[in-house]
Amino acid sequence: MYFYNSYFSFIFLFILALVIALVLYLVSFLLGRRILDKEKVSAYECGFSPFEDARQKFDIRFYLVSILFIIFDLEVVFLFPWSIVLFSINFFGFFTMFIFLFVLTIGFVYEWVNGALEWE
Repeated sequence: MYFYNSYFSFIFLFILALVIALVLYLVSFLLGRRILDKEKVSAYECGFSPFEDARQKFDIRFYLVSILFIIFDLEVVFLFPWSIVLFSINFFGFFTMFIFLFVLTIGFVYEWVNGALEWE
């Protein structure tokens, strides 16, 4: 019986959240206005009418820049935990992070020199 008591608060909060979500959905569905006009059903792209088909091919440089951004952005995320424990780690942890930053900087400079970050 103790096993079930430990999950009671979790189950109660889950059911409460589900009920609140369903009630809010039903209220907005019943009270919401359903007036469609030309502006609501028109295609929308960054505030402008679309110029061409949305299924056109993108330049490979777009994918390269986006992948590089994601890679460098995810590597920078490792700096946050390091900055929190900076005063409690020894010299080995401090030096290890500087090796990581050095490798990250070398990769960034390599991509910059090769023109991967340039957009024409």
